[in-house]
Amino acid sequence: MECLYRRDYDADRLLREHPLELRDPNKLLVFELALSGERAAGTISVTRWNASALPAKLGDTELIAMPGYYDYAGDDPGVWHVNFADPHLFFAYGSSLLAQDELQCAEHPALGSVREALVAEKLAALTEENGIATPVLVAGVERRCTIATAPCADRPRGLYGNQFAHADAATIRAAITVHHPAPRSNLIAIAAPVGGGAYSREQISYASSAAYTGFAAAVEESARRWPGVPVEVRTGFWGCGAFGGNRELMTMLQLFAARSAGVARLRFYAFDDAGRADYERGVRAMIDVGEPDLDAIVERGYVWGVSNGT
Repeated sequence: MECLYRRDYDADRLLREHPLELRDPNKLLVFELALSGERAAGTISVTRWNASALPAKLGDTELIAMPGYYDYAGDDPGVWHVNFADPHLFFAYGSSLLAQDELQCAEHPALGSVREALVAEKLAALTEENGIATPVLVAGVERRCTIATAPCADRPRGLYGNQFAHADAATIRAAITVHHPAPRSNLIAIAAPVGGGAYSREQISYASSAAYTGFAAAVEESARRWPGVPVEVRTGFWGCGAFGGNRELMTMLQLFAARSAGVARLRFYAFDDAGRADYERGVRAMIDVGEPDLDAIVERGYVWGVSNGT
């Protein structure tokens, strides 16, 4: 595993020296609320990794299907959350968007300052370069707030995706819970492939390499930070929302990546019953294929779906 760069930032100094650039009034309100109260604390560690191919050897990874959406409860050592990243790291944090990447940035506001700091240092704030995956890991970032995005009586269409831009200030305020004290999260930023029609070998190879490299980097960083602590990765249908990725395929590739990387536990958030069924198909596909053989996976004829519009 090749680490392309490593940076450690004092969180409070980072936010002061690399202020957020916010272009949307609703995002401005979110960040004002999230950063109210205590000053940011702790050290944020940022690493960027060069892509590696999956090894043939597979380990034993405990696979757990979870209902609903990501749960950041607690800040346990060795636990990492996948950020469904854009190739340009955290680039839309200040926009009116609120898909998975932007939601993580809104709840962890220092992520925007991480981007600004990397750009200022002329370091590549990229999770992909020249068609090759370069996952970025961020460890120890405070989750300053929670944004309730699910539909409810007061927000019948919810706040996720494009709905966030249409909400008024009162609705935004009512949806936010500010955390005192703020727990810390560890994130794996990996960009999913984009495409349509039948999946190409190159697209499948890219996705498998991106997931494996991100997960293996989390195992390596965990060994440095918390020696002997088992690694848990929390993820979901990476690349299957706005990009219309194939849920069965993207599940299978992440399962192979976790087992190849030596992840002790993978907690997969499947949303609902339909998602659970898609996840189970991914598990069966992994068992049928047996090993991360790209040619065998391509022969299964996976096809892209359609964007969900978020």
